Amino acid sequence: MNPIIRLVYRNLTISINPGFIIWQILFPLIYIFVAGFAYTSLIENVPFGNKDLSYPAFLASGMIGFNIMNSTLISGIIIWNDRRHGMFEQIMSGPYTRSDYILSNIVTIGIIGLVSAGLITAVGYPVFFESVDFSIVTIPLLIFASVVGAILFGSIASIISTRLRSSEGFNVIINTVFLFFAFASTAFYPAQGAPQPLATAFYINPLSYLVDIVRAGIFGQITDFVIMEMIFLIVLASVLFVIATKLLTKLDF
Repeated sequence: MNPIIRLVYRNLTISINPGFIIWQILFPLIYIFVAGFAYTSLIENVPFGNKDLSYPAFLASGMIGFNIMNSTLISGIIIWNDRRHGMFEQIMSGPYTRSDYILSNIVTIGIIGLVSAGLITAVGYPVFFESVDFSIVTIPLLIFASVVGAILFGSIASIISTRLRSSEGFNVIINTVFLFFAFASTAFYPAQGAPQPLATAFYINPLSYLVDIVRAGIFGQITDFVIMEMIFLIVLASVLFVIATKLLTKLDF
């Protein structure tokens, strides 16, 4: 069996457990069906392109991007645990290289990102089905968002895991960074009407671009700005991936 496939199987086996699956499904469900409908008394409709979306539809589509990002925490956790428990040395004693290790992590988070996006799309469909405008580019856009988003945020998680040695520091930093990405983005609420500093933070946040692309695919709102967001994500994901790879190849485990 290909060594990368073996490592991917190992990563999936140690990462996916009942607790993780419940978290990946239950947390978005609470937001979509509790917060989404509870906030409709405050937010009736949200403009997106030339459509007015109900807030539950806006939130459900945003949760797809959020879950893609959230699932990439796996990358940092795998690297951190391998460093902490000496697993990397054991892997390197087998027929594996550092390149195999890095590529297997990327493939792992790509798979988890795709599955996560699919699950939330299926769960959220009853909420936003009235506004959907599927086309030939819908599935490619969702796949693009899943893969590029997984590489981008997985690289960030990997970078953090290589730079910190204490478990307390790792948990504090990675959770703080990902909470900022989550709540200073358009995943949960629109930028329109937000104070200017906060609105600016929304649009320097890559998660905002990711959820815009997901919504564009679901609601048929492909614009020049969305294409620019796709290019921006590709460039940023590529830069972060190169940085993460260099840090991992030089890391003294």
